[in-house]
Amino acid sequence: MKSLYDVPAPAKLNLFLHITGRRADGYHLLQSVFMLIDWCDTLHFEHRSDGNISREDLTTSLPAEDLITRAARALQTHTGCTQGAHIGVAKEIPAQAGMGGGSSDAASCLLALNRLWKLNLPLRDLEAIGLTLGADVPFFLRGRNAWVEGIGERITPIELPAARFVVVKPPLGLDTAKIFAAPDLKRDTSNARIAVFAANPYGFGHNDLQPVAERLYPQVTEAKKWLDDSGLCARMTGSGSAVFAQMPNGTNLGQHPDTWQIRTCGNMDVHPLQGWATSDN
Repeated sequence: MKSLYDVPAPAKLNLFLHITGRRADGYHLLQSVFMLIDWCDTLHFEHRSDGNISREDLTTSLPAEDLITRAARALQTHTGCTQGAHIGVAKEIPAQAGMGGGSSDAASCLLALNRLWKLNLPLRDLEAIGLTLGADVPFFLRGRNAWVEGIGERITPIELPAARFVVVKPPLGLDTAKIFAAPDLKRDTSNARIAVFAANPYGFGHNDLQPVAERLYPQVTEAKKWLDDSGLCARMTGSGSAVFAQMPNGTNLGQHPDTWQIRTCGNMDVHPLQGWATSDN
């Protein structure tokens, strides 16, 4: 195998995000549901025999040491692999949106290079590598919509009904560290149960980060109000500046600033690369 083209890396939405506490080491405890959507980056992999990792940005320019190149090097280090790869990246998922684009890219990179280099690592080994890159990477590696708890390491697969969503990303990104450090951030939301969520999956809960984000970044408020004024019920996803709402058929959206990225997406039952690892548990 010399190449793998058109490898997808889907985004996610947080249907809710509750902060339930804080550990002594400063990490926040959370509950959330991560849902895969069909807004994807696309990666292309070509084998290199010299052991080098190179990257070509086909759309948006990425930092020199992004999560994709870091994932490739981490896989080399973990396995002692002397093979390399040239990686083309067609970036579509906006950065600092709370949609997990970087983590998804890293997960797809690990899955693709595990196959391209014929390493045959099981999913548990890829997850261990992924966790060193970011807390959300194991979710994308497992490839199923999930109830997520702890600091992001406790992942329980769940089923979600098919639905359509509109996602709005203002041009400004959010400083995640600044939001989590805010003294007025609510950190004591009561623990929820999956059964209660399942009774109303697209109307359950809230995002505890949103009040702080709206105070610091008025564009989040503006995007939410635009969706609310269209008769939808909008909320922020993750710790980024994107907001989203379930979008029933026949919904008409009004005029919006040209600087906003807006896309209508469907949710996905499973990740397109489900089964690419030698064991998927």
